[in-house]
Amino acid sequence: MRFWRLTGFAAALAALAAAVPAHAERLVVSLSAHRVLINSSFTGAEPVLFGVIERDAAAATRRSGYDVVVTVTGPRQEVVTRQKQRVLGVWVNARSRTFSDAPAYLAVLSNRSLAAIARADTLQRLQIGAARTPMASDAADDPATDAFRAAFLRLNREHGLYREEANAITFLTPELFRAAIELPANAPIGNYEVDVKLFADGALLARQTSAIEIVKVGFEQFIASAAREHGLAYGLATATLALLTGWAGAVVFRRD
Repeated sequence: MRFWRLTGFAAALAALAAAVPAHAERLVVSLSAHRVLINSSFTGAEPVLFGVIERDAAAATRRSGYDVVVTVTGPRQEVVTRQKQRVLGVWVNARSRTFSDAPAYLAVLSNRSLAAIARADTLQRLQIGAARTPMASDAADDPATDAFRAAFLRLNREHGLYREEANAITFLTPELFRAAIELPANAPIGNYEVDVKLFADGALLARQTSAIEIVKVGFEQFIASAAREHGLAYGLATATLALLTGWAGAVVFRRD
């Protein structure tokens, strides 16, 4: 009896494995730079991601070709979005919404539109696209109709921190592609996750991740570290410098 149970269990596992599609592709990705240095003259950077699709020798060529989606997510932060209302001729803050886990930077790059790559339910399940990115709001409104979320996305797009671009990935050959990741001058420091997904016929075939780190260097890093690690000394030094600057200005421009 036990033998038959084990045999039945093995048969069930075999049937389950046969039901799961086996993909013969895998991704190999590489970045031109994993570290971006910020100083006083920083005006932005554009690391380039290269990717190769490796196929098994026995794998058949896909007639529809491949699709790639690259999602770059910056450090998470807590953000409050406020709605202003005019009261007695004065604009005041009325309602607000807190997003406790919102990316400080978000770029979604693809070789064509997301709607052409996969179905809406697939994109939602994989959380692809700015509108589908979880942000842990303090309210349970539908992300698709939440006015605060829409305003938050719009403001970040205007500042160049959120972008969603089709045709941003170029296939150099059927199995080799590249994508330029545009980091604006106001990109926050921290670790950025680079998530690369490979699709074909609307199905996810492979996934690979990498990372970019943005750090301050030089005098800017010294000031930032001093303010963060030695707050009292930094405050006293700043106040002293302000007093000395005011005194020096009074001496220079004194009228005798």
